Amino acid sequence: MSLSMAWVSRSFAFFSITLGTILTAVHGHDGRVLIVQAVGLAIVGAAIAAWTLIESRTPPNTPPRPSLYLALGTVCVVSGVLSATHNGAWTIVLAGIATMVAGGDIALLPAVAITAAGVACTLVSCVVNSLTSGAALIGLPVTIVTGLTIGLRRRAYRVEAEQSAELLARTRQVQDLQRRADVLDERTRIAREIHDVLAHSLGGLGIQIQAARAVLTDSADIETALSVLGTAQRLASDGLTETRRALHALRSDTLSLDEELRSLAEQHGGMHRAKVEFEIAGTPRELPAAASIALLRVAQEAMVNAAKHGAGEAIELRLDYEADRVRLTVANRIAAAGQKTQAPAMQTADAGYGLAGMRERLLLIGGSLHAGPHDGRWTVTAELPHVPTPARPTTEGRDGEQ
Repeated sequence: MSLSMAWVSRSFAFFSITLGTILTAVHGHDGRVLIVQAVGLAIVGAAIAAWTLIESRTPPNTPPRPSLYLALGTVCVVSGVLSATHNGAWTIVLAGIATMVAGGDIALLPAVAITAAGVACTLVSCVVNSLTSGAALIGLPVTIVTGLTIGLRRRAYRVEAEQSAELLARTRQVQDLQRRADVLDERTRIAREIHDVLAHSLGGLGIQIQAARAVLTDSADIETALSVLGTAQRLASDGLTETRRALHALRSDTLSLDEELRSLAEQHGGMHRAKVEFEIAGTPRELPAAASIALLRVAQEAMVNAAKHGAGEAIELRLDYEADRVRLTVANRIAAAGQKTQAPAMQTADAGYGLAGMRERLLLIGGSLHAGPHDGRWTVTAELPHVPTPARPTTEGRDGEQ
């Protein structure tokens, strides 16, 4: 309730009770009671005015002033005393209002003290004025205590409302932070995919340009050099296409790993004039998009490294579907003794650290990556635990989205 409405309601209650009490006393022709009630109501009116003035000068969300305790106590005590006078029972309403406000707006101990003082003075006034009926001795104090109870409940509701509002505000803050985190994660994911696609495409492009330079330098075979440059041009075009496909996969989460690996094997064999054997073991199943993309990128990095460090050597690409995991293996023969070689475990054709990035990516989704010599071949093995693919949401009405 706003301060102006509270002031209006208190004023209306005070003047209504004052008018009724005085008219009743005048009708009874009891001059002494009339004087007592007039003085008491004047004190109550002044206390209510002071009470309203104190509230108007108290800033919001600040502890109440001690002077407010005095004003509420005065209203409660004097109204309680007047309620035990002849035809003055209605003034107990003002005492109940005072204790209700005390229970809702000030500290518990002062509120209880004001209520206790009001009850005590009311009982003393009942005895002094020979008002010893059960209705007076029980009903008047109960009215005062009821006001306190209502005030305490009002305080509890207000505290709950404030806590709910604070909780709602914090929930919205957490949701905002979560949305920002999701956006950053998506940006990181897109950046990683674009980096991997460009690293693969540009790495292969660099190998083709290097081959064309070697052909022109060593044998001046323009026809072969043009063929190699044509392959490089196709590789650049395929790189752009693959970038678009990677973005589409990020947005639609649709990716067939088997088909992508088979296409990758064919493209690599054609560009690098190397035999690529692709084999699938076990029962193929749909994988989560993150797992499919990660395994595809591992295959791309490993095959680019194989082309760089073992040009023309056959590559074995194998995808194993096991009950509890999926394993991708890329193996190629290690260069013979005396041949120029580099450690391809972590270095890509573009002088980056693609497989190191793949290892970090696989770790994020619970997988692992191992690279090293095995039986005369350089072997890269990526493993991921089997995680059921979640049901896809309905895409009706989104066919036109890019």
